[in-house]
Amino acid sequence: LYGANLHTWSLVIFDRFAHKLPNANSIILATSGAGKSFSVKLEILRYLMLGIEVIVIDPENEYKTLCEKVEGTYLNISINAPYHINPFDLPPKLEDVEYSNGDLLRSQILNLIGLISVLIWGVDAAEEAILDKALQATYSLKEITFTNDDCTGKTMPTMTDLLHVLEGMQWGDLMGLKLSKYVTGTFANLFNNETNVDLENNLTVFSIRDIEDALKTPAMYNVLNYIWTKVRAHKKPRLLVIDEAWIMMQSKVAANFLFQLTKRARKFGLWVTTITQDVEDFLRSEYGKPIVSNASLQLLLRQSTSSIEALEKTFWLSEAEKQLLVSANIGEWLMVAWNQHVGVKILASPGEKEFITTDVAR
Repeated sequence: LYGANLHTWSLVIFDRFAHKLPNANSIILATSGAGKSFSVKLEILRYLMLGIEVIVIDPENEYKTLCEKVEGTYLNISINAPYHINPFDLPPKLEDVEYSNGDLLRSQILNLIGLISVLIWGVDAAEEAILDKALQATYSLKEITFTNDDCTGKTMPTMTDLLHVLEGMQWGDLMGLKLSKYVTGTFANLFNNETNVDLENNLTVFSIRDIEDALKTPAMYNVLNYIWTKVRAHKKPRLLVIDEAWIMMQSKVAANFLFQLTKRARKFGLWVTTITQDVEDFLRSEYGKPIVSNASLQLLLRQSTSSIEALEKTFWLSEAEKQLLVSANIGEWLMVAWNQHVGVKILASPGEKEFITTDVAR
């Protein structure tokens, strides 16, 4: 149940995982204060009651209260926090894929080159070649190679190991210098520790609020990559909520990763909800519009007048729909599915409202 039709007041009910849909993804575009957080938390609560596992990336601690009330797991990922995700962990093998020697390691090296590219704001072809050799050598020190990438009983390398390899390589000094702040410098605690988290609860929330703005994109990239490896290894229905997804649009590599994730999610039982309030920047991104187009359910809440033109071109809005979006009350939205447009007023019971609201002025 999503709400009531604003014109007929009949109920609007939608099954995101209906087999006739190309995917179970949704996109939510809204200005600040339009009611997107309440709407998303209501959907999370209802899916939890249906036994669906939910994972949230939370840039503003919007979901902490809900997480505590349902006895979920709240993980604060930051420089000073005790929770860590080691980007060097090899992904587990997928159940329905035949592997050759070195396939897992090759895939992981490509992922790491992507993350490091985001960390140091891009690598050129020469730097990529240096990184490729250095990463192979780094894993080799842990007895993980292209001829034997079985990591059973082996310790995974960390950023420290990569830095040591780079410092001993010809042409590796400059790359090592760029990465040193993530090993011995200010940001050493964020990407340079063994993983000590897991997805063991019905609701797991990763908070990145306390991470410096300059590191939010690589931090979200690292968390999403960790979630993606876990999701692919154990297929079951899950809902992944990515709030403030515009953060991933700050890097072409990160944006492409998010797009590829949304494209492949359904195969692994994953439903992705992508949320942003920076509508114009998101739609201008090379990957923003494809992510929107790849969502079977598109929810538009109140918009600023400046973003209406971009939305009109993307969603083929009528004049009445544009007026609705500019003047919508909190919790009113335009729902787009199967090329049908429906104005919706969210419906929540008093118990649900009390359970998920975080408005201290209430």
